[in-house]
Amino acid sequence: MSVLNVKNLSHGFGDRAIFNDVSFRLLKGEHVGLIGANGEGKSTFMNIITGKLEPDAGKVEWSKKVRVGYLDQHTALERGLSIRDVLKSAFQYLFDLEAQMNGLYEKMADVSPEELEKLLEEVGTLQDLLTNNDFYIIDAKVEEIARGLGLEDIGLDRDVQDLSGGQRTKVLLAKLLLEKPEILLLDEPTNYLDEQHIEWLRRYLQEYENAFILISHDLPFLNSVINLIYHMENQELNRYVGDYDDFMKVYEMKKQQLEAAYKKQQQEMADLKDFVARNKARVSTRNMAMSRQKKLDKMEVIELAQERPKPEFNFKSARTSSKLIFETSDLVIGYEEPLSKPLNLKMERGQKIALVGANGIGKTTLLKSILGEIKPISGSVEKGDYQHIGYFEQEVKSANYNTCIEEAWNEFPHFTQYEIRAALAKCGLTTKHIESKVEVLSGGEKAKVRLCKLINNETNILVLDEPTNHLDVDAKDELKRALKEYKGSILIICHEPEFYQDVVTDVWNCESWTTKLF
Repeated sequence: MSVLNVKNLSHGFGDRAIFNDVSFRLLKGEHVGLIGANGEGKSTFMNIITGKLEPDAGKVEWSKKVRVGYLDQHTALERGLSIRDVLKSAFQYLFDLEAQMNGLYEKMADVSPEELEKLLEEVGTLQDLLTNNDFYIIDAKVEEIARGLGLEDIGLDRDVQDLSGGQRTKVLLAKLLLEKPEILLLDEPTNYLDEQHIEWLRRYLQEYENAFILISHDLPFLNSVINLIYHMENQELNRYVGDYDDFMKVYEMKKQQLEAAYKKQQQEMADLKDFVARNKARVSTRNMAMSRQKKLDKMEVIELAQERPKPEFNFKSARTSSKLIFETSDLVIGYEEPLSKPLNLKMERGQKIALVGANGIGKTTLLKSILGEIKPISGSVEKGDYQHIGYFEQEVKSANYNTCIEEAWNEFPHFTQYEIRAALAKCGLTTKHIESKVEVLSGGEKAKVRLCKLINNETNILVLDEPTNHLDVDAKDELKRALKEYKGSILIICHEPEFYQDVVTDVWNCESWTTKLF
């Protein structure tokens, strides 16, 4: 049974077309992976089917009374609410039913016996609804999901505004799972999640009975939970049965077949044109030439899709730094309260270190304390000499209304416009993206603009806070290659072992020194 039908959908931003007459259907129980390069329109598609965005043309039809839950990359949480408040708001419809039932009880004092009979019947129906939807064990359910996603460790009474990116994602995900919608729409749910909770979510989705649509560039995760692929490319949306590996085999085969057919047709067209050119002037062969020309005119020309630019990340090296990168002496990090025990850590030139561990234990705070961006609670950091640091922040919260060209030019005012465009193109951005405002780009495209600034500055130390979030498969592979070849030192926070394991020389598990795990 079809729960969602999308017919003849077309949409674009300005003169940049995203979809052209695409169709899509979701059947009960299907686990769909929505894939495609950065900027192909995956998040836009989610916004259209949830009604957040009106398409230029086409129809979106959900089956009646279907409840849809959407985990959006950009949902904001209201200040003043605790984690518990947000999670309990998943059951708002039940609290509304309870209020309705209490209102009926109040009415009973002033009604006739006949009306009382009716009210008792209504109250009974509402009571059954509340019982069947677990209203009386809400607190237990909240705590069960909170435990599964590690929110109990943070404290359910914490204000949601004080949370890190990963903790916020967990709260939104927990609320969504408590709502138990018939359809789950998940836009990069593993971004900002740590390994332990990615594993928990993997098991949850494997056992999920209803349908879901998942956007994810984390291929091992995607492969383990889906049974169907929809691929977005060049304004089209194509359906493939199986997981990502199955899709790649069929996709490559189709691509090769199309290329072979294209070459064959190009040769045939060249031969026909040559014959027409040589024979149309002669009386004896003019009819044959006209016949060939008709064949040419009727031919449906095969067109190869324009290849997307593949990113190239080559970091520019600065002069060698001193042997010492940093050394901490009884460093205690945190804001109002300590996030760590006193730390005595040392990093030397040539080391490439991954910081791993659960969200919210202070990995980003440690990076910022080492860089001198925030003051430690106590202790000190000694840094070496001749340091040229390139810092990739996890989140840039402020809106950016510069175009990509302006953004890069502000960083490199001595570049010509040609050099600016070439630098952005090398990061996998098309002309349309380069001329767009940063604010309208997808998460992955924004990351590529920031990487463009990073690779074109000379560095000898890279400090990277979850650089793979939002990046598509090609960009992730290229970044991994570039980091392996980088001659300087690297300090990276990452939750994807298959990304960092081949890059780093050391792994520091931050859970061994944090004060945040109980």
